[in-house]
Amino acid sequence: MNDIQNFESRLDLSGISQKVEELKSEVNKVIVGNEQAIDLILVAILADGHVLIEGVPGVAKTLMVKLMAKLISADFSRIQFTPDLMPSDILGTQVFNMKTSEFEYHKGPIYSNLILIDEINRAPAKTQASLFEVMEERQITNSGTTYELGKPFIVFATQNPIEQEGTYKLPEAQLDRFLFKIVLPYPSLDHEVEVIQRHHHNHSLAKLVDFKSVLTYQEIETFRNLAQQVYVDEKIIRYIASIVNQTRMDAMLYLGASPRASINILNSAKAFAILQGRDFVSPEDVKYLTPHVLRHRIILTAESEMEGHNPDSVCKRILDMVEVPK
Repeated sequence: MNDIQNFESRLDLSGISQKVEELKSEVNKVIVGNEQAIDLILVAILADGHVLIEGVPGVAKTLMVKLMAKLISADFSRIQFTPDLMPSDILGTQVFNMKTSEFEYHKGPIYSNLILIDEINRAPAKTQASLFEVMEERQITNSGTTYELGKPFIVFATQNPIEQEGTYKLPEAQLDRFLFKIVLPYPSLDHEVEVIQRHHHNHSLAKLVDFKSVLTYQEIETFRNLAQQVYVDEKIIRYIASIVNQTRMDAMLYLGASPRASINILNSAKAFAILQGRDFVSPEDVKYLTPHVLRHRIILTAESEMEGHNPDSVCKRILDMVEVPK
């Protein structure tokens, strides 16, 4: 790893740095604080991964996603999950055409680029299962015909961790399809004061009427290609694998992470590196991103939960146990 310290930049990252600064400048006009969440959303977009956002009502989960969709030149669709929502309400359905005497496929709202699923844990298991194929394979099979979705295709889902009445636990298979689980906390006192002041002076900010796109799909594709060229040392790859492997042996965990988690850590670390203006992945990148990749994939034992542990504390413990490459 010593040669990486003197590693000369092979990639021209000036374009992405300029676009990221421009995008963050626009975001900061509306969103106060939550810089980490914005960074993670940008990483997910470049890593082509879905995002689960958890937070109590009123911490700007939906507003954050709507703003990001506004700043990206791509189609946006919002789906409100409810207990009576059916798979056909999302994916589309076959409708009989009286003129042609044939069935026609009417596409659902999932056919878009950026999808906001509000309160994803409000829908029952049958509706949740309808997202498995579309989230993993970016395609939908209906009546024996497979339909490819356009690019980009990223699902942003929100859920409330407190109110559990009328909610359904997300299946582990669906949770595993999310690149990150971002937890939005309450704002600090100073941040909340700023939010109130901004709302007082400019109520229309929250309506997002004056914002124009900053990123095009072509630029996103260019930046994704740059991320794929980021240098990753063999020791970093073994470091990632060792972290994930440790989750499968940890006594505090009932269920560890799958190889998909390892790949997601790698891809997100490469995207995070170019956002930092680097063309190589560092151990710090891996340590920073690992909790966001693992917290929704690992399941604690009942004993661990009774002792007051949570996924984040276990992730920290595992990161402290695994030797960092030098």
